[in-house]
Amino acid sequence: MGLQEEIVPYVNGGGGGGPYNDKEEVEDTVMDVSAALGIGFPLQRKHVIVGYALTSKKIKSFLQPKLEGLARNKGILFVAIDQSRPLSDQGPFDIVLHKLTGKEWRQILEDYRKTHPEVTVLDPPDAIQHLHNRQSMLQCVADMNLSTSYGKVDVPRQLVIKKDASSIPDAVTKAGLTLPLVAKPLVADGSAKSHELSLAYDQYSLRKLEPPLVLQEFINHGGVLFKVYIVGEAIKVVRRFSLPDVCKRELANNAGVCRFPRVSCAAASADDADLDPVIAELPPRPLLEKLGKELRRRLGLRLFNLDIIREHGTGDQFYVIDINYFPGNV
Repeated sequence: MGLQEEIVPYVNGGGGGGPYNDKEEVEDTVMDVSAALGIGFPLQRKHVIVGYALTSKKIKSFLQPKLEGLARNKGILFVAIDQSRPLSDQGPFDIVLHKLTGKEWRQILEDYRKTHPEVTVLDPPDAIQHLHNRQSMLQCVADMNLSTSYGKVDVPRQLVIKKDASSIPDAVTKAGLTLPLVAKPLVADGSAKSHELSLAYDQYSLRKLEPPLVLQEFINHGGVLFKVYIVGEAIKVVRRFSLPDVCKRELANNAGVCRFPRVSCAAASADDADLDPVIAELPPRPLLEKLGKELRRRLGLRLFNLDIIREHGTGDQFYVIDINYFPGNV
């Protein structure tokens, strides 16, 4: 999540500029993040030390010189964790920031949390693991049944298929799902493959899909989705172009499976586009604040993002379609 490039300040209504990168706004973001994560200034030391264990791709996108420099000016130092040495022998750290996978690494972090309760680990490995499966990822949103005067938040109706593609048409009929259907890999581990998706237009084409996967009903949303970044109590939002709406005529005339790359990340930002104000209007801040607070509690996470769409033709019906931990460049 390149904080200095991609996250725009929340602006209620249809306004809001594009991604920013000037010094003042980046500086504000550093302070927002540090405050949201509860980063204080230890009396014993001059700086807050953030030990990081990230992939090379994440380091390149996140720890850019401008962010590191401004963080240093605010007393925050990023220090690389040496994975070849015991974690307890390194530091001292105030915060451990990580995005690595594997059972061995998860166990190392869990042991470290027990022996160093004074260190904030962003985030607990077991809580992150919950988001690696799309069967469980959205369940907490569905369980919330969130409805306020500002709008309603739900998840699309979905079906999990773990094997046997030939059984998918019957399973879809039995579940009462409506075509077209979005197909996503069941495992959401951050790999390129886990972000691929397909749109199936007809019953026959469902046999061409590759389990294990999740099928979600496609909801027309004006071709725009909202990426909502949650960092502690801070909320930032960007617009991204998404799949276009599918009308009944198109559904009748189309068949087969259309495959797409990482749609919301590959597409250009929609923040500066000339959009219908009704489609471009950001979700109400009070609604996002309540959603974010409840998800932090239920998920046990402080650093994640939501992909949210507004059902086209409604002003207040929103759907969460994906949740990602410590998201990358978008």
